[in-house]
Amino acid sequence: MKLTYFQGTPPNFGDELNASIWRTLLPDDFLDENNDVLFLGIGSIIQDIYPANARKVVVGSGFAGAYSALPDVHDGSWDIRFVRGPETCKALKLDLDLAVTDAAVLLRQTVLPPPAKRIEVAFIPHYESVERGNWQRVCDLAGVHFIDPTKPTDLILADIQGANLVITEAMHGAIVSDALRTPWVGVKTMHHVHRGKWHDWAASLEIDYRPKNLRPSNGREAWAFHTGRWGSGPRARAVFGSRAFRPINARIAHRAASSLHRLAKVDPQLSSDANIERATDRAMTAVDHIVRDYAPLQSARA
Repeated sequence: MKLTYFQGTPPNFGDELNASIWRTLLPDDFLDENNDVLFLGIGSIIQDIYPANARKVVVGSGFAGAYSALPDVHDGSWDIRFVRGPETCKALKLDLDLAVTDAAVLLRQTVLPPPAKRIEVAFIPHYESVERGNWQRVCDLAGVHFIDPTKPTDLILADIQGANLVITEAMHGAIVSDALRTPWVGVKTMHHVHRGKWHDWAASLEIDYRPKNLRPSNGREAWAFHTGRWGSGPRARAVFGSRAFRPINARIAHRAASSLHRLAKVDPQLSSDANIERATDRAMTAVDHIVRDYAPLQSARA
């Protein structure tokens, strides 16, 4: 059974959690490189890109229409144990009882790194915003701890646990904060294509999701925020990175810092203890059942 998840360059924190969570919760040698059975965990990875003859085992994944055409999950090749939320169920015509939550909730069942110390407020941008934005500079101006979602997961988990508040553009910044009981404030992603999946996850835990606006950190993000398109390519980089544009970028960064500073004072969000515990128990039960059902097949194949 092959662990299957999005692997980008640079790496993305939410997706990279797959590499640590499943090898902790599943028996040794349960996962291998056999493409006959695919294990789909954390991420918006219910897509129409997988081989038709492969068995697809879904464990807390989500569907995002902006990322893929609708797959036919009723063709007999899909084994769906639970999904990220009710919006995924509706899109795929699944029983709403399968809307447990995102599989990253299972961090609650793993051994975590020690929490970092002395973090009052932290900010996690979407991993694409690390490359396109100027968020380290904005956080420095705002007096906010910057969490880089492209760094190793243990460093990020330590920072989230140690923070009193996490402001996050990255959806898994909110999901992990919520699982680890760190209050969070979600902000709208700079690019609209990433926004819909937040509601899917939030509804699974009965969170009244209230995303906030955060001003862009530089000219490229300002262009995307207002037009829905990224200023990309050599010409855009030449314009936004030019000497003439630097004073504009500096003003934009200071406005973003003021915006971030204001968000540190709004009421944060957190699911109820009862809902997060219920979702954790249901997710872990599903994992136990997968091991029960597939371990004999894995042993026979070995």
